[in-house]
Parts: sequence; C-alpha cells; structure tokens
Amino acid sequence: MDVEKLFHMAGGTGPTSYARNSSLQKKASDTVKHITLEALQQLYLEIDPKTINIADLGCSSGPNTLAIIKDFVQTVEMTSREILQNPAPEFHFYLNDLPTNDFNSVFKALPDFHRQLRNERGGGSSPSVYIAGYPGSFYGRLFPNNSLHFIHSSNSLHWLSKVPPTLYNEMGESINKGNIYISESSPSAVSKAYFKQFQEDFTLFLRSRSEELVVGGRMVLILLGRIGPDHVDRGNSFFWELLSRSLAILVSQGEIEKEKLDAYHAHFYAPSKEEIEGEVGREGSFKLDQLDMFQVERQGHDRGESYASAVARTVRAIQESTIFHHFGIGEGVLDNLFEIYGRLVDEEMAKEEIKPLTFVLLLRKL
Repeated sequence: MDVEKLFHMAGGTGPTSYARNSSLQKKASDTVKHITLEALQQLYLEIDPKTINIADLGCSSGPNTLAIIKDFVQTVEMTSREILQNPAPEFHFYLNDLPTNDFNSVFKALPDFHRQLRNERGGGSSPSVYIAGYPGSFYGRLFPNNSLHFIHSSNSLHWLSKVPPTLYNEMGESINKGNIYISESSPSAVSKAYFKQFQEDFTLFLRSRSEELVVGGRMVLILLGRIGPDHVDRGNSFFWELLSRSLAILVSQGEIEKEKLDAYHAHFYAPSKEEIEGEVGREGSFKLDQLDMFQVERQGHDRGESYASAVARTVRAIQESTIFHHFGIGEGVLDNLFEIYGRLVDEEMAKEEIKPLTFVLLLRKL
C-alpha cells in the first residue's frame, strides 16, 4: 500500500467525514492546549519577531486546525499587547498533510474564519494572518532551512510512513496473518518490525524539522502511545484488535476474502515513553523539555451518542480510505463493518474499561 497516495481522512462535510467525526482528536488537543500555548508564548517572548512562522503538520480536513490557529493568534496578540506592549506580528501558517488530504474543505472555511477574527475585534481590521497549504509527507523535508519558529502536530505521528516491509516474507506472505496490528498471537518479529519502522520514521521526522526550525524554535507533538514494554494492552492496540475481529466477522459473512484480511496491516505504532526518549536522545537535535501522558475524557460526545459510537465514527473517518482501497468494498459493507465495530467496543467496555493513552511532547531546537 502506497500510504502517501492512498491514506487520508474522509473528506467533505458529510455524516462520515472527518470534519464531523474528529471530536476525540479535538479533545486530545484541548486537554494539553495550555502546554501548547505556554510554549508558543515563551518562544514569542524570547524572539519577538515581526513575522511568526508556524506549521501544523497533519492538519487534516476538519475544523480542528483552524481552531488551534485561532488560539495561536489570540495568544500572541495578547502577549504583544499586555506584556511586550508592541504591535502584533504578521502570522504565517503552513498547513501540511498528505497530497490526498481534502485541503479544499479547509480553504472553503477561511472566509468565515477571517470574518470571525474581525468580529472578535469588534468589527475592526482583522489580524495579519496568512494561511497556505503544504502537501507532502512530514517524513522528509517540507520547508526551507531555518524558516519556522513553531511546529504543532496533533494525532499524526503515530502514523508510519508505510506498513513495515518485514511483515512480509520472501514469498510476499504476511507473517502476521489474521491480525492487522500487534496482537497476542503475533510472532515477536512483528513488534520488532513495527518498532524498527517507528525508529526510522521518527528519526527522519526529527532530523527534517531540526533543519527547518530556527535555533530555540519549539515543537509540540501529540500522539498516541502506550505504557511500558508490552505492545499488547487494553488501550490503543486493543482498538486494532477489535477492528481485526470486525473484519473477521465480515469474512465469515462472505463480504470480504480471508486472503485480503491476512494481507491487511495498519501503518501505525503506539510508542512507549522510553522509546520516544531514546529516539530524541539518539537524533540529538532537540531538548525534550516535557513529556506527559494523558487519557482523553470520554463524556459529552457530539450528537449525544455513546463512547462506542463516537469511536466507531472516528475510526471509520480515519480508516475508510485504506479499507476501501484494499478490500474493494462499497458503502453498505463499510456501514456494516463499523456497526459491528461499534457493537464490539460497546460490549468490551461493559466488561472492562479500555484506556487509550496519548503523549504530549514539548521539544526545543538546540
């Protein structure tokens, strides 16, 4: 599977779109927003630039990226006015995602976004905010040398650049048949393959960003993770286990082929705290100022739906593009798949809590 060409969040604004099913990601970003905004404020106080350049990596297609941009603008303007007593700088925002991302839905929202900024100023002039799209994989260079002051990435870096190639033997057959991620029945070579791919990708990400950030520039990275050395837990890996079970039910119903299920694997990795610290230290371009783990609050989802329904909608908005391409199934089968998935999540939650964990990293360019 060519991730760069095929993987994207569900575009548009329809009922299964990412724009309408990304509240869980928004809650993760909001939970640690104080860390993000404090880091931006501290950076701004240190350098006081006339123009501040900020990139959002993995911006996707929903409203979340514009929401955080608004927070960034308000934080810097408040700091300029109340602390530095200087005019606010110009803001240059660079929105990055893979080329298949629905950037148009973000661009269509910009007139309303700028109007909202003006209205919050009492109808006066809007702040100097310039927003551009930067399609491409963040596992490599995207921006000129020393061109960025601040980088934000939320719910993106747990996605690998590709499915680990060593999950397949010399015959092209999977060594992890029946599983789409690391599970209890997976041979040890599977977790090693995923970790190796994470090491390669994360190191390349850090090296690329170190060349693009100014000295002292900051990065705030929010990504899914796990506790300790065990890859199989009742957290993020368990949601993949339930998706495997859901796809297996479709096999039993004759909706998809078993051979296709055996060959389907997630390009995902939930690292541990120790693994993240190890890679940051080995790459050497950044100081890790903060690394916290948290769990997203489960109450109060949109439309008054259950947690299981919110998870199923979210996973569909994320995985629909790759599942559709790999299995060649239509809308009706996708509906069935995620109805099954939501039911399994609900049943498991009734037995024992599922605790997906998230990391927030604050890094400073050395």
